[in-house]
Amino acid sequence: MIALLLRDLRLAIRTGGGFGLGLAFFAVIVIMTPFAVGPSPAELSALAPGILWLAALLAVLLTLDRLFALDAEDGTLEQLALTLPLEAVIFAKSLSHWLTTGAVLALLGPLLGILLSLPVSGMLPLFLALLLGTPALSFIGAFGASLTVAVKRGGLLLSLLVLPLYIPTLIFGASVASRGAAGLDYTQPLALLSALSLGCVAAMPFAAAAALRASLR
Repeated sequence: MIALLLRDLRLAIRTGGGFGLGLAFFAVIVIMTPFAVGPSPAELSALAPGILWLAALLAVLLTLDRLFALDAEDGTLEQLALTLPLEAVIFAKSLSHWLTTGAVLALLGPLLGILLSLPVSGMLPLFLALLLGTPALSFIGAFGASLTVAVKRGGLLLSLLVLPLYIPTLIFGASVASRGAAGLDYTQPLALLSALSLGCVAAMPFAAAAALRASLR
C-alpha cells in the first residue's frame, strides 16, 4: 500500500494534470472575486471564509475524475484488485489525492485569504478547517469516483453525486473560518468537522470498494 501511495504521489507531481489544474482553479477564483464583488475590504472580509471554502471544494471536485479513471483505462486497477484489498487501494489513492490537493490548499488558503482581506485572526482557523476538513472531501470523492469509474466522461455525473454529500463539510468548514475571523470560539464546529473527516476516512474506503467490485465484475 505504501508503494502504491508513493507511486500516485510521483505521478501527481510529475504529470501535473488535475493536481495543478485544481490549485490553479482555486487561485483563479480567489483572485477574480474582488473584481466581481468589489474592492471594499469590509465586504471581502465578510465573504472571505465562504468563498475560500467553496473554491477549495470546487478545486477538489475538479480533480476527482482522475482518481481511478486512468488506472481503469490501462488495466492497472484490475491488477491492483487482484494483488491488494480494494479497501487498501482506495485508502492509498484517497490519501494521495488529499496530500496533493487538500493539504496544499490548506497551506495556500491563508495566503490567498490576504487578497480577500481575511483578518489575521481568521488565518489559523481557516488553515485548521482546510487541513482537517479536506480529507472528508477526498474520501467522499473517492466513493463518488468509484461509482462512475465505468462511465465514460462521467465528470458531470460524479459532481451531481458528490456535491450533496459535501454540504455538511462546507457548512462546518466555513463556520470555523468565519467564527475565527470574527474572534469567536470555533472549537465546536472544528470538532464536528474533524469527526466528520474521521468518519469518512473510516467508512468511505469500504463503501467505495463495494462499488468498485460491482464495476469490475
